[in-house]
Amino acid sequence: MSILNSLRRRQTTSAGTSQPIEVGAVAWGRELNDALAASAKSGKPVFALFQEVPGCAGCKQFGAEVLSDRAIVDAIEEAFEPLLIHNNTGGRDAEVLAAFGEPAWNYQVVRFLDAEGADLLPRRDKVWETGPLAARMVAALEIAEQPVPDYLRLLEQEHSDRLQTLHFVQSCFWVGEMELGQIDGVVTTQAAFMGGHEITTVRFDPLAVSPDAVVAEAVRRGQASRVYADGDLLKELEYAGIDASPADYSSHRVAPGRDQKRQIGGGSSYKGLTEAQLTKINAFGRTSAKRAKQFLAPSLRSML
Repeated sequence: MSILNSLRRRQTTSAGTSQPIEVGAVAWGRELNDALAASAKSGKPVFALFQEVPGCAGCKQFGAEVLSDRAIVDAIEEAFEPLLIHNNTGGRDAEVLAAFGEPAWNYQVVRFLDAEGADLLPRRDKVWETGPLAARMVAALEIAEQPVPDYLRLLEQEHSDRLQTLHFVQSCFWVGEMELGQIDGVVTTQAAFMGGHEITTVRFDPLAVSPDAVVAEAVRRGQASRVYADGDLLKELEYAGIDASPADYSSHRVAPGRDQKRQIGGGSSYKGLTEAQLTKINAFGRTSAKRAKQFLAPSLRSML
């Protein structure tokens, strides 16, 4: 840490005036010592972006897409201390680059630092997509024992490949989507038909809620007279109070758009939101606007 300590003594604050496409829409700090000092005061990790500016097509795409996603941008600014280091310039940027052993003229690398400049997570290359970056942001906040915004966790879950699916039979999938979408760990819902019944298909995060717990809560809410599931998941269901059957996709049909997310009129008034965001707004919009807003990035909450 001797190089970092030296850098801390020599750096001074200077406000940036431009926002290249490579760095997205985040309001970045540009001085290492300021970011570390802010981290020490707030407890928030430093989100340190080492980026080529001006950069290649991949760097520009990362900035234009990943670092311009409203949930990512708001989470960086709300839950972290943002720090941008150019990896292809001289001066203090080059000194910080050398201090962290980062290669010059490299693709973008994000590192999560504590107030001493130590990595909270092992450094990783090629994290260039929204889902994997959101997952590392969540992990860094958990290691730092900082709160994870609901909208960031939902973003990570929606992009995850670990989600599992259950199909619940109920008398009305308009109500089914609302009630089942309120279950913690349920990420998306969809109104559909299967086996001649109205069903609500739910995708849930097994790291947040077990299949049995989802079924038990659906039964408690009166939204599960039967559940359909695929092979391995069907075997996991141990809840004795419900008929569990193999999913019959030959009889499966997605309900028309007018029947989807009925509590918010199908979601047409919420342009640009993801299916997971629409699911949670549909679930809580009528019962708790405050809770619904927690699943939207702060800059999007005016929609409600």
